[in-house]
Amino acid sequence: MSKGDSMHDDLTVPADSLILIVDDNPQNLELLQAYLEDLGCRTEVAMDGAEAIKKAQADVPDVIVLDVMMPKLSGFQVCERLKSDPKTAAVPIVMVTALNEVSDVERAIEAGADDFLTKPVQRLELLARVKSQINVKGMERRLQSAIERVRDLDRSGN
Repeated sequence: MSKGDSMHDDLTVPADSLILIVDDNPQNLELLQAYLEDLGCRTEVAMDGAEAIKKAQADVPDVIVLDVMMPKLSGFQVCERLKSDPKTAAVPIVMVTALNEVSDVERAIEAGADDFLTKPVQRLELLARVKSQINVKGMERRLQSAIERVRDLDRSGN
């Protein structure tokens, strides 16, 4: 195995993982989608906040990469709505923006964002952060499953 192959293996996530990419700029969407293809999982795109909420509720993603500056609903508003919906509350959200003021980071965190990237997005940083969020979500799922098994054993008297 070459060095490049092992690096690519380090970037992969489960193939059934779903990443929802939200940006009102078609070039940004295309670039983010091209970067995220290296993770080897499914990607879905939304061009605005309302479409993002609708898609996230229809097919709950493993992570959402969300632009902040969008017309109608800002990324902050989309994040708040998704985090207040029990169906999508646990979905990690990585906010992406050209804004780089500390107050913007604070606002993203207050809205419920799990991570924050500033444009121009660096490919490896995006991949590492998205992969990390997917891995954390997978660990939480496995932990919950183990807790359920222990409860089942406890109930059955074993």
